[in-house]
Amino acid sequence: MARLNVNPTRMELRRLKTRLKTAVRGHKLLKDKADETIRQFMVLIKENKRLREETEGEVSAALRSFLLAAAVTTAPVMEEAVAMPGYSVELETSEKNVMSVMVPQISVKEGDKKELYPYSFAGVSAELDGSIANLSEVLVKLVHLAEVEKACNMLADEIEKNRRRVNALEYVMIPQLEETIKYITMKLDENERSNTIRLMKVKSMIENRT
Repeated sequence: MARLNVNPTRMELRRLKTRLKTAVRGHKLLKDKADETIRQFMVLIKENKRLREETEGEVSAALRSFLLAAAVTTAPVMEEAVAMPGYSVELETSEKNVMSVMVPQISVKEGDKKELYPYSFAGVSAELDGSIANLSEVLVKLVHLAEVEKACNMLADEIEKNRRRVNALEYVMIPQLEETIKYITMKLDENERSNTIRLMKVKSMIENRT
């Protein structure tokens, strides 16, 4: 591992030891954060899988009902029945902090229009009623699924960024600091030995003169 290009002085040694201590502490904190972020991510992944299976099943059932209704009802009647919605919803968005990642929160609230079936029951089949009822019920789950999937994507990005930071500290910065500290320590020890030998020689020369 290549060492840093610094002057081998005691001041530099003290500064590098402080940096190393900070880097080791930062590495531990990032590892702890990575572990907890992965745990939160796994919880969301399981929730996402459950919601997706439920919503796909319910949407498929609603579409089957719609196809059955289309089979027994003429196209103009179907078009007229669903042309004007009688039911509206409003979405409210906010954010929540999950391991320093601001993930979205979406809540569904009923709007001003609350008539689920905006048509006469006499003109359409019961299958269309069932299809519309199923779709209105699955709407909340679809919104929640979108919220959870977005949170999963954001946490996955954060996990990747955090992994790169941990690797940079673990395999680059910390080894470089350790190698540089070792180099400076050796240089200082070498200088100390040289000074000791020089002093011993001077002392010996003085003694010989006397």
